[in-house]
Amino acid sequence: MPIKIPDHLPAKEKLLKENIFVMDESRAYQQDIRPLKICILNLMPTKQETETQLIRLLGNTPLQIDVSLLHPSSHEPKNTSKEHLQQFYKTISEIKSLKFDGMIITGAPVETLPFDDVHYWDEMKSILDWTTTNVTSTLHICWGAQAALYHHYQIRKRPLNTKLFGIYNHTVNVSNVNLLRGFDDYFLAPHSRHTTIHRQDIEEISDLEVLSSSDEAGVYIASSKDGKRIFVMGHAEYDAHTLKKEYERDIKQGGACQMPINYFPDENPEALPPLQWRAHSNLLFSNWLNYYVYQETPYHLDKS
Repeated sequence: MPIKIPDHLPAKEKLLKENIFVMDESRAYQQDIRPLKICILNLMPTKQETETQLIRLLGNTPLQIDVSLLHPSSHEPKNTSKEHLQQFYKTISEIKSLKFDGMIITGAPVETLPFDDVHYWDEMKSILDWTTTNVTSTLHICWGAQAALYHHYQIRKRPLNTKLFGIYNHTVNVSNVNLLRGFDDYFLAPHSRHTTIHRQDIEEISDLEVLSSSDEAGVYIASSKDGKRIFVMGHAEYDAHTLKKEYERDIKQGGACQMPINYFPDENPEALPPLQWRAHSNLLFSNWLNYYVYQETPYHLDKS
C-alpha cells in the first residue's frame, strides 16, 4: 500500500525514482481506506533529507500511511526555508486536539547542551506530554530518545570522551519481542553522537527494557514494556552517504574530526560507502508500524 504525503512535497519525486509507492493527498482522498495517521516531529537541520529518509522507511510496508510533519514553533531553522515550513509543516498548537496512531521524534544537533538550555525545551516537554494521551506509540530517535528518557524517566545523558561515529555491530538482547522479529542475531546500524545513555540507568526503571545493544556503541534500542515508547539511540534512517556528509561538514568547520568507523571502504574517504543496514532498518520500522501501531491503535481514533 502507498504512503500518503502532502501534495508537491520535494521528497515525492526522489522516492518515486526509488520505486517507493507514494500517493499525494488528492489521489488518496479517492480511496475508502482508513490510513494510519503518523506524525513526524522533525528536529533535524536538514529537514528535507530527513523527510525523505523517514518516508522511505514508512512506505516500505503493506499499510497506507498518512504523514503529518511537525516542527517546534519556538525554533526557526537555519537550513530550511520559511516557505517549505509554511507549506508542509504544522506546529503543536495546530494539531494538539488531534490523535495519531504513531509518531516519530527525530534527533537534533543540540545533544551537547543541557536539556534546559535548549531554547525550545519547554515546547518539547509539552509535545512529549501530548504524546502520552494523543499517540498510540511514539518512536524516538537519537537526541529525541535521550530527551524522552530524561523527561519521562529522569534518565540523564552522559558525555562521551570522543564522538561515537560510524557503523557498529549490535546484538538482539530480547529474542521474543515483536519489534525485533526477524532480526539476525548480529546486525549493523549507524551512530553519530557525543553523548550516551548508560544501560544501568535504563535497567533501574521497571517500566523499561533494553532490547538491543552493542559492545562498542552501548544501548541501541530500548522500550517501555507496553510498547507506547520506543527509543532508538542510533540512526537507522540514515542513507549510505549521510555519515560522509557529516564527516565533510565537520572537516569544513575546522574542528578535530575522526573518520567514521567501519564506514569507508579501505578507510578511504573518497570511496563510496556501501549501505549495510538497509534490511534491518526497514524491518525495524515495519515491525513498529505493524505490531505497535496498527495492531494496537483503535479504528476510531477520536473515540480512544
